[in-house]
Amino acid sequence: MSKTTNKFAPEVRARAVRMVADHERDYPSRWAAVVSIAEKIGCVPQTLHEWVKKAEVNSGKRAGVPTEVADKVKALEREVRELRQANEILHKASAYFAQAELDRPFRR
Repeated sequence: MSKTTNKFAPEVRARAVRMVADHERDYPSRWAAVVSIAEKIGCVPQTLHEWVKKAEVNSGKRAGVPTEVADKVKALEREVRELRQANEILHKASAYFAQAELDRPFRR
């Protein structure tokens, strides 16, 4: 889970990214477009720039790991971690009960 809260709704993010793409040619550089649009929606330019880059990765225009794949990998890593912990607990319990069985007096 993210350590920061998302101040902007996904619709606002998507609209801001579209605005950058649509109006980028009206500015001398992409950064100038990002700065101008960021002021209008009330976020810092670096944040909007990250949204634009992430949108490009997700659409395949830029190299990188798409959000969907990154989320799936994160979920699988969490599952592996939990399964390893459960396996360790079962291993220790098995050893404990095996030792208890060996320590029990022999009866005929």
